[in-house]
Amino acid sequence: MERLKDKVAVITGGAGGIGLATAETFLQEGAKVMLVDLNEHELKERAAALKNDNVIYFAGDVSHAADVKKYTEACINYFGKIDIFFNNAGIEGVFSPISEYPEEVFDRVIAVNLKGVWLGCKIVIPKMTDGSSVILTSSVAGLKGFINLSPYVASKHAVTGVMRTIALEFAERRIRVNSIHPGPVNNRMMRSIEKQISPNDPDEAEKSFESIIPFKRYAENKEIANLALFLASDESAYLTGTTQVIDGGMSIV
Repeated sequence: MERLKDKVAVITGGAGGIGLATAETFLQEGAKVMLVDLNEHELKERAAALKNDNVIYFAGDVSHAADVKKYTEACINYFGKIDIFFNNAGIEGVFSPISEYPEEVFDRVIAVNLKGVWLGCKIVIPKMTDGSSVILTSSVAGLKGFINLSPYVASKHAVTGVMRTIALEFAERRIRVNSIHPGPVNNRMMRSIEKQISPNDPDEAEKSFESIIPFKRYAENKEIANLALFLASDESAYLTGTTQVIDGGMSIV
């Protein structure tokens, strides 16, 4: 199938697990893709691994307006348009009580997870075609609290507010804006959190997380990519302003 035939997608956080799995899925469905991430070496390797002539990459910081403008212009100059914006870049910060949380880490988490999303919406969406799809990556942590992750939780709650506002602002152009809210996903971010929680036995931290998920396992990157595909495709043409939860039931416990 080619559910995204002739569509052009920008994916931020493109070198990460979810971003890369989504790029692969979009390419398989006929899209052309620009990957955006901070590390040019990683981006080059990830793009090459996809083995597809319809993927390009741009190394830049999503929290810097100049870089956002550059990747937007680069995509339009190369592919001619933007139909899908997966505003996905995010970082976890550190696992620490708020009383001990480093202010500089707080600033960086908010800069990437909130300002980066906001800048992407501000700069990219006005350049997109009418009837486009915008997908923001929030988290189950954007729906409930989690101890020792206050900046991450705050940033992901804020993404939901941005999504709802932008959905209203661009409804006249039929640009739909939705957020996805993964629970724990089997990728680098969760490995980092597990190691911070239990440095001597990260597997124990994983088991602890799995115990509070009704499905008793983490999501796979591909499962998040499949949800992003639905939201990117014309199958979701009447869906906007929604929070799409994909957490194995974690948020209903």
